[in-house]
Amino acid sequence: MKRLKVVIDTNVFLVSLPSKHEYHWIFQAILSGKFELCVSTEILIEYQEIVALRYGLQSTDATLDFLLFLPNIVFITPFFKYPLIHADPSDNKFVECALMANADFIVSNDRHFQQLKNLDFPPINVFTYEEFKDFWVEQSF
Repeated sequence: MKRLKVVIDTNVFLVSLPSKHEYHWIFQAILSGKFELCVSTEILIEYQEIVALRYGLQSTDATLDFLLFLPNIVFITPFFKYPLIHADPSDNKFVECALMANADFIVSNDRHFQQLKNLDFPPINVFTYEEFKDFWVEQSF
């Protein structure tokens, strides 16, 4: 069975880190290689900035350094810009990564991503956290 390729927006990644948070199963799934996490340099920089603001620099470096060595982390270098999210153009880095990686979907609770569901081309699947959890449970990963 093909392993899922997923792009995770910073808002979901951030709250998946604390062990007592309901989203933590996502971080655990990344650590155990249940799916491929697709990232670009821009995404990793944003992860680092936001996680450092919330949890402090030392824990951020340790978390992200550890991620870099996981075999299910797929590094993508987008060669094209896709200005599909106009309300917050910085979110397009996740779209570009997903398209270049041929990812199965983006997971985000950011309402700006919801407009992607109405596009015919390029096809981009977007799941909220709740949709991702339901999908995960249904597929019995």
